[in-house]
Formats: sequence, C-alpha cells, structure tokens
Amino acid sequence: MADAAETIADIAVIGAGPAGASAAIEAAEIGLSVILFDEQARAGGQVWRARGPAIRSAPSSPESRDGDVLRQRLDASAATRLFRHRVWQIQPETPGWTIFSAGPEGPVSHRVKSVILATGAQERVFPVPGWTLPGVIGLAAATALMKGEMMLPGRRVLVAGAGPLLPYVAHEIHRHGGEVVAIADLNLFGDWLRCLPAMARRPDLALRGAGWLAALRKAGIPYLYGMGVRHISGKCQVEHVEIGPVDAAWSPVDDGDIRRFDVDAVVLGHGLSPAIEATRMLDCRHVYDPAAGGWRVETDAAGRTTIDGIYACGDGAGILGVAAAPLRGRIAARAAAGDLGKTCATGDLQRDLATAGGFGRAMTSLTVPRAGILGQISPDTIVCRCEGLTRADVEAGISGGGVSPNALKSETRCGMGPCGGRFCRETAAMLTAAMTGSDIAEIGLPTGRPPLRPLPVVAVTGDFDYDELPIPAPSPL
Repeated sequence: MADAAETIADIAVIGAGPAGASAAIEAAEIGLSVILFDEQARAGGQVWRARGPAIRSAPSSPESRDGDVLRQRLDASAATRLFRHRVWQIQPETPGWTIFSAGPEGPVSHRVKSVILATGAQERVFPVPGWTLPGVIGLAAATALMKGEMMLPGRRVLVAGAGPLLPYVAHEIHRHGGEVVAIADLNLFGDWLRCLPAMARRPDLALRGAGWLAALRKAGIPYLYGMGVRHISGKCQVEHVEIGPVDAAWSPVDDGDIRRFDVDAVVLGHGLSPAIEATRMLDCRHVYDPAAGGWRVETDAAGRTTIDGIYACGDGAGILGVAAAPLRGRIAARAAAGDLGKTCATGDLQRDLATAGGFGRAMTSLTVPRAGILGQISPDTIVCRCEGLTRADVEAGISGGGVSPNALKSETRCGMGPCGGRFCRETAAMLTAAMTGSDIAEIGLPTGRPPLRPLPVVAVTGDFDYDELPIPAPSPL
C-alpha cells in the first residue's frame, strides 16, 4: 500500500500551470514550505506547455518564452517539485490534509496544512454525427500537440466550434505547413464585435489576435461566421465533413447553404470549463456560472473555498484565461499564507486581476453554450463515448427517471466511464434541462469520488508479496 505520509509541509499546490506554479513560487518566497504536484514532466500547463526534448531548439513563441521564464523562476525557488505525479486522493486529517499521489517511484503520500488547487480547465466538445472517428481532435488537444511536439493534427483540416482558440489553432496549423480548408465559427461577426471594449483593455492580446486573422486572410483561408459542423464521415478515419449555417441560438438552419470538404482531420471545440473533480470530491460548494465556463467551485476574492484550508485558483476556479492565471495563483498563495499566520496583502494583485480578468471573461462569453447546439446531435450520435451511449439512449434514461446526474448514471451508466463524465456531463445536463424544463443549476453535479483520474491498481498498492498477506486459514468442515 501507499507509504506512510511524510513530514508535514505548509502548503501543497496541485497543478503546475501558470496559476499553480506562480502560487508555489509566491508561497515559497513568503517563507512557507511548499510541495508542488503535476502530472507532466515540466511546469507550464497547457497554455505555457513545455516543448518535448526533440524540438526544444525550434524557434520560440510568446507562450514558450513565458513558460521558460516561469520554469526558471520555479527552479530557483525553494518549492519541492514532484513532476510526473498523479494526485488521486486528498484526505482530511487532524490537522491538515494528506495528499496521495502515484509517481515514478510508486505511491507516496504527504501531510500538509493547506491545499491550493490549480487544476486548470478541461475541454468542452459537443457531439456531432461522426465525432468519434479517428482524425477528430479537440481544439485544446490540437493546441497541446502543436505546442509540445510541433505535430499537426492533420494535413488538410477543418477548424470548427467557438471561441478564441479557433483563429489561433488555424493560424498555427497554417504556419506549420498544414492546409486549413476553412474555419467554421458558431458565433456571428457581431458576437465578436461586442467583445471589442473588453479586448481594448489588453491591446497586446487583441493585436496578436488581429495578426492571426490577418495572416489567415492573406493565406485565403475562409473564416465562416455562423456556421457549424453537420456531419463528419469516413470509413476508418475522417474523410469528409459537412458544415451549415446556424441561427443566433446555434440551431442548425436549413437554407441549403451546406458546404462539404474533403479532409483528413477535423479540429472541433466549444471552449473550456473548470476542472472541478478535486473540489467536488472534497465536497466544496459549487455554483453554475456560464460566464465562467459552467460549474465552478465557490470562492471568495482570494480563492478560499467553503472548506477551511482548501483554496482554488486559475481556470479551475472559473475561466478567466492565461493573463489572469498567475495573478490568481499569487493571490491564493498570499491568502493561504495569511491564514497560516503570515501577513500578506493582496490589494495590488486584485487591481491587476480586474484588468486581466476582463479580457478573459469576454473571450469566455464567446463559448457559453446556447440551447440550439443540441440540434446538431442526431438520435444515433454517440454522447457518452466511454459507455457507447447515443442521444436516444440518454434521453430514454432521462424519461425513465434519470433526471439528476447520479440517477442518470444508475439508468444508463452515462458518466461512469474512464473520463468520469468530463466529455458527456454537460451535454447530458443540457438534454435533461431540455426534456424536463429545469435549469442546469437545478440539475446539479454528480457525486465526486476518488480516484481523481484513472490509474492502475499497482500505482496505488505498490510492490508487495502475496505470500506475506495475512490470509486466515480456512474454517474446519
């Protein structure tokens, strides 16, 4: 079994992205003992993802440069860094918490006084017919693939969905030599125009986005507003994709303007939502906040959750983007330090966060799901990939009484696969709301349970000799 917990530290930080690494650096500079956990081999998260060994000599980008600065600062800090460690359980103790993780050397556990959760975001992809074919990849996944390994998702690609990743991913595919046949954006041009005042607060980011669009236009890549994917087809992998117009609610419109492309990949995504598995498991209070990406953990302005000693920061506490993430991490670190007896003010950081957060909220507003998106899901489209459940299967379960996430699990097993409902939960909730007339906030969340991520049993048990197990002798006949 897992080793006995090591000597207690002041703070554990879960996640080494921009928010988590900044929190660890800040807490260590204050003078606290810090243990930082991350599943990846290096800090940076998805946005400032570290490049693989084979491509570290490639030309830098703004993200790689910002990530390198963060990693250098982290290396120079006194924080203990546990990379390639998958945290699977956080258990309350008296006092503090025990963090259970599985790492390269096997299972370990650490006692800490406080926990800062910087678990980041998870990708949101709504189903369309054919979305389970090889060659369909999420926008965020394609971003990680190109940043980390400089690999293209395909040679001839359609980029589709909603949000600021659309022009970025299309630009990167084109820059690295791929062919982008078109960009299909569910939003109308007017939806982007409404974000201009918030964009103006971060002219550096706005100008960079304008540069992507200019490069795409120069390359002759069509940017099609108010268009969504209708169908993806192919025998063993993606071969064709059809797109068509949508209305303001993202409902498919049958006006004959259907376009068909021959492709070998479709990059599809509908924004990000907070990764809340850990806060759900810890029974923190959550609120449904579409403007922040959906369900998020409830926190005060400094990142304190409703559970003493548990803090949340970065996109895991609500989607505000990378500009806000380091500030939120530093604020949470100062709050945790203050609660442990260190005097730390946060007013200066809060002012900076107000500016950075405005841009992030504007971009997130472009990804808030609209009810009409359910119109792209045919009855035989897979909704729960892990369990192979179609829309018809899920709706039958709802009709049979599965009107809450836990009840729907019981009826259909929707959300019980290896992904833990991360891909199907929001679609299932929207289907439930549509069929019952309920609000998604009323439908609620499924119960959170360990492990936080799938892992092999050996990662938890470690090495042991079966012959040493205390098995009692059989009872006499």
